[in-house]
Amino acid sequence: MDWIAIEDQYSTGVYAKRSISISHGSGATLTDNEGKTYIDCTAGIGTANIGHANPRWVKALAEQAAKVVSCPEMFPNQQRAQYMQELITAAPQNLTEVFFCNSGTEAIEGAIKFARAASGHSEIVAAKRGFHGRTMGALSATWNKKYREPFEPLVPGYSHITYNDISGLEAITESSAAIILELVQGESGVYPIDPAFLQAVREKCDQTGAYLIIDEVQTGFGRTGKLFATQHYPVKTDFLCLAKSIAGGFPMGAILIDEKFGKFSPSIHGSTFGGNPLACAVASETLKIIQEEKLAENAATLGQEFMQALAAIDSPLIREVRGQGLMVGVELKQKVAPYLKQLTDLGVLALPAGMTVLRFLPPLVITREQLQKVVEAVRTVLTVE
Repeated sequence: MDWIAIEDQYSTGVYAKRSISISHGSGATLTDNEGKTYIDCTAGIGTANIGHANPRWVKALAEQAAKVVSCPEMFPNQQRAQYMQELITAAPQNLTEVFFCNSGTEAIEGAIKFARAASGHSEIVAAKRGFHGRTMGALSATWNKKYREPFEPLVPGYSHITYNDISGLEAITESSAAIILELVQGESGVYPIDPAFLQAVREKCDQTGAYLIIDEVQTGFGRTGKLFATQHYPVKTDFLCLAKSIAGGFPMGAILIDEKFGKFSPSIHGSTFGGNPLACAVASETLKIIQEEKLAENAATLGQEFMQALAAIDSPLIREVRGQGLMVGVELKQKVAPYLKQLTDLGVLALPAGMTVLRFLPPLVITREQLQKVVEAVRTVLTVE
């Protein structure tokens, strides 16, 4: 059966398809319908931090599915309550409440709404090169014109400043509801934040009364070498947006909220599927796996080794290697599309980040030996004879 052709026939065309059809996975490997295996450095665009088909995750999913799947928050639920407690316990201490949703862009939308409601202001400051999602509020915070222009006019009240440029923080004023930032800008090219810039943002927020929204949709749950990337820095955030690997690949998002806000008014926001018991069950098991198997620590150690090995590749095509933990970008001096195809042919799946950056987001269960094979594949495709 030609599954690629069937999918092409019925899909909308909004996704740039690759030429392999994935059948199944295990750990940090994926297998296509022809039986060829690949080292997966995409992790479902950063969702499969605990690996594919993790047996503990599968067991938690099956057990909860046999109990109850749908239970909106109008009815308290044991599984939801348990996970709320576990997540808040693991989070930075000032974050004491949680709102559950279904995706990263929904988490961003919710945080923006909460910030506007709490502040009484509507202006949102975001960063150039930032990516926060594709729904209208999140898209308005996103910088790239290719995502924005087909849908303009977008939500009013948004402005953009240069990432890591302290001089641009004058844009945060007493009229600002919030500033939203990624701690590593993923989609635009894997750019880590300057700690001095983040500290200056916090100070500016404290001066003006604006709130700080940190987008950890891609950096959360061990990806950068800490459970949350915010834990690398001595800076408190007011809203922390989570998704992707929060539930090991099951669709889920969350907003963690500073204790100073107290309770919001009933019905100010909502989500039919948010915090459903099935999502909470696999999220709970995902958190336990990350903590008990020390996957954040694994990301810190292997990520440093991986970046050093990539930086040691002697190729005139490489401009820079950068990243944090197992969120790694290799910036080239030309477009990456042909090299992604060559890596696939060699059994390595990677992602683009912008036009010229190879992005690696492997499951955090990846082994040192697998990463060494990835390095050798990158060396092979970037060798210039």
